[in-house]
Amino acid sequence: MRTKNLLLFALAALGACTRPATPTTSATAGPADYFPAAGTEWRHQAPRAAGFDSARLAAAVAFAQTQETTQMTPNFSTQEEIFGKLLGPMPTSRAATNGLLLRHGYVVAEWGDTQRPDPTYSVAKSFLSTILGISIDRGLIKNIQDPVASYVHDGGYESTQNKPITWEHHARQTSEWEGELWGKNANFIGHEAFGKGERKPRVLQAPGTYFEYNDVRINRMALSLLRVWQRPLPTVLKQEIMDPIGASTTWQWIPYPNAVATVNGKQMPSMSGGTRWGGGLVISARDEARFGYLLLRQGRWDRRQVVSPAWVKQATTPGPVGPDYGYLWWLNTTQKAWPDAPATSYAALGAGQNTIWIDPEHDLVLVWRWHNGSPNELSGQLKVTVYSVPTLGMR
Repeated sequence: MRTKNLLLFALAALGACTRPATPTTSATAGPADYFPAAGTEWRHQAPRAAGFDSARLAAAVAFAQTQETTQMTPNFSTQEEIFGKLLGPMPTSRAATNGLLLRHGYVVAEWGDTQRPDPTYSVAKSFLSTILGISIDRGLIKNIQDPVASYVHDGGYESTQNKPITWEHHARQTSEWEGELWGKNANFIGHEAFGKGERKPRVLQAPGTYFEYNDVRINRMALSLLRVWQRPLPTVLKQEIMDPIGASTTWQWIPYPNAVATVNGKQMPSMSGGTRWGGGLVISARDEARFGYLLLRQGRWDRRQVVSPAWVKQATTPGPVGPDYGYLWWLNTTQKAWPDAPATSYAALGAGQNTIWIDPEHDLVLVWRWHNGSPNELSGQLKVTVYSVPTLGMR
């Protein structure tokens, strides 16, 4: 998912705010902040109480509901044409465009079926990033700049090209890992395997010097994390993240049938960082909103620190190579994919315009799924100048 496809729906909504006040940031958040309990109950707050113009926000939501994605058909019939030969299963249907907007943790707007679990494509990469952060917090990985070869001894990091690869290289998509995994070659050889996403073979660069958005290499990172944890990553995700944030029981992380590794003599599934070749993280918008709110609150959920604030800061800091990209998060720091949004905003993005957008400066989380999300068209519809109104009404 390229940054040019990012949405500005939340920005337009914020541009309609009218009452001046001081922003509340996640850095100033305390234990008294609102966190929704486990289950489907989630407190709502009226738009005006949250600092929005009610009519403008209603217009933004109404417009959002018209922006059904044209990339991904409702029955996923174009999946192989776009991404190449499937390795794992795909559903035969999905929800229509849907989403919700949080302010201070309260639901301010919600539309469509936000409780239906659907594939979320590369949004899964940001979940993998958080598992990596917890791995470092727990001491399973001592330093993100350590070579993966110091921890993983399955032959994947023995070549001259792969031996120097660090965990950070994987997280920044600069690993340049060479090899084949689960029947897909990291160098994107063959239209049948990669569909419209095919890239021609090229000379590999030194790890850490070249950015390439590459699912084979992220799947290799996931396999390496499996070997570090020595238990399936869906179990890790459930116990370390989803249960603590009160997520539903409807989400699944589905492996390719052939993605099986032997760990301590046991056969375990190895996960993917997307749904490019089927399977992947299947999850509802509401569960994604909980995950986004965890990051907004600097890795804390109520009184439990799920992942450290240091990791959240590090994961949302750009690297020296490539676009505005952190550790599997899209950023807004220098190249300004959202030119009217704060530089501190960032997002998890997946095909079909699956989006978790986080704005710490204004204490917002937006989840918007299955949309086209054209920034220019949206701005024209709403006739507002986003983030340039002097009295934004943030409280």
